[in-house]
Amino acid sequence: MRGRTAAALLAIALSPAIAHAQTAAPRAKAPTAATAGPVPRGSDGKPDLTGVWQGGSTQRGSWEETNGGVGVGGSGRNAAAPVASSSNDRPAGREGAPYQDWAAKKVLEAFNKRGIEDPTARCLPAGLPRTVILALYPQQIVQTPTQIIFLYEYLTMFRVVPLNAKHPDDLIPSYMGDSVAHWEGDTLVVDVVGFNDKTWLAGTGTFHSDALHITERYTRVDKDQINYDVTMDDPRVFTRPWTLHSTLMLREGTRLEEYVCENNVDPGRYEQMLKDGVKIERPPQ
Repeated sequence: MRGRTAAALLAIALSPAIAHAQTAAPRAKAPTAATAGPVPRGSDGKPDLTGVWQGGSTQRGSWEETNGGVGVGGSGRNAAAPVASSSNDRPAGREGAPYQDWAAKKVLEAFNKRGIEDPTARCLPAGLPRTVILALYPQQIVQTPTQIIFLYEYLTMFRVVPLNAKHPDDLIPSYMGDSVAHWEGDTLVVDVVGFNDKTWLAGTGTFHSDALHITERYTRVDKDQINYDVTMDDPRVFTRPWTLHSTLMLREGTRLEEYVCENNVDPGRYEQMLKDGVKIERPPQ
């Protein structure tokens, strides 16, 4: 099972390896009719997204069955099993982030500094879509006819998303933004605005501005799988919108547990190490 306490330093320790190896697997192939269960539906006929899910995964089964690898978050029972993606992973086969030249240099600088400025390393919220595509911790969706509730074990975050509503006029910039949703056929479309500029999107150093606008699309294709497509638009740092594709896999029998983030990062110590000549930064890329 997952540990109940996570040290914030873990995010920094993971950053170097993740930036080179995009370990998240591609979207799961559609199962055969013999293995694919039907899409559950609510009283309104819409797909019911209710359940506990694992982001960034393509494996079907329980949490224990699908997380037997030797990487972070794995039980170590199966050395050949896929590694669960961390908060710095991006889906395999992803489209590269279309940063403007000046912004791309800033991302590279963060990579060369080994992600030391990762907001989650200071126990700050991971934001979107990073929280959704993280595979190390489960997330729960509770669906009603009027709103969708997203609960995330990682950093104990949540979103209450009204259906067929408008964004309020008095938004205060926040880590997770303000979300409203509507159905387009069998796809739940979530519109998110009102972000601050303090999170990373999907990978080391992938910063954004407070002009970020995100559109999420959740499509439950069968009992066990939700296709997650997210488009990020930020004209201040991107040359065009950036789209990622991932999956959420049902984890029956899993429950969300308490998550305590221990902020054990001392930025002053890092700066002192640099002054003392400790070689922390990567060679220039």
